[in-house]
Amino acid sequence: MKFILFAVFIFVNLHGIMLVSEYKDQNLSGWVMSEKYDGVRGFWDGENLLSKNGKQIHAPKWFLDALPPFAIDGELWCGRENFQKAVSITADLNPSDEWRDIRYMIFDVPNAKGDLHDRLGVLEQFLAKNESKFIIIITQIPIKSKSHAFEFLDEITKKGGEGIILRDPKASYSHSRSTKILKLKHFKDSECEIVSINEGKGRLKEHLGSITCKDLQTKEIFKIGSGFSDEIRKNGLRIGQIITYKYQNLTNKNKPRFPVFLRVRSDFDK
Repeated sequence: MKFILFAVFIFVNLHGIMLVSEYKDQNLSGWVMSEKYDGVRGFWDGENLLSKNGKQIHAPKWFLDALPPFAIDGELWCGRENFQKAVSITADLNPSDEWRDIRYMIFDVPNAKGDLHDRLGVLEQFLAKNESKFIIIITQIPIKSKSHAFEFLDEITKKGGEGIILRDPKASYSHSRSTKILKLKHFKDSECEIVSINEGKGRLKEHLGSITCKDLQTKEIFKIGSGFSDEIRKNGLRIGQIITYKYQNLTNKNKPRFPVFLRVRSDFDK
């Protein structure tokens, strides 16, 4: 396999959705928390259902007809540890009946007035008159203390959840990356683009040994050599794909320490 460098993928927040920041021991007084639902981001602008990078999601007519005439933001989710299933269902240009397994987990109503509770209240009023089994408003739990947040994180993780989200309920909806909505996990993660596939040695000869990546945010280039199943090593990944990886922390050169492959993010495809 030869080292091939493709044009770098740059994620653009085309339609101004809110993006989360990382928890770094911020003061959580007065904040709320909820599970971080590991699904496909779905932004409904009142007329179109859009992905994180602004592509149209082709949902069934019955699904779209049940959505409100105003913007809502959330995750298209199939249950814990079912991320790939959610990606497969939502990526289909000809939506199947599997959409009935999707739950639209709503965490904000972007254009409504007031604080987070007021904004979600607008959707609650709509659902009171237009009942839906698949539109679910995410419960926001008041945070009592830092230890309370970490106890909740442990609880969600033991159930197979990805992590939790911490929010300042007084903050308005931000159409960019916000420091008022934070993700908290037992590990750090990020997305990167594959710029090279590197052949393995020994038993991995002629198979994937490692990949060279470029982080979408930091633009740092580094290698990932672990986390791949035998199936992935045999059939491979491809240059230009966007993947999620986890790591312990950053080195003093801003590179991820002990990066590990997690999964392909087809919802980031160009």
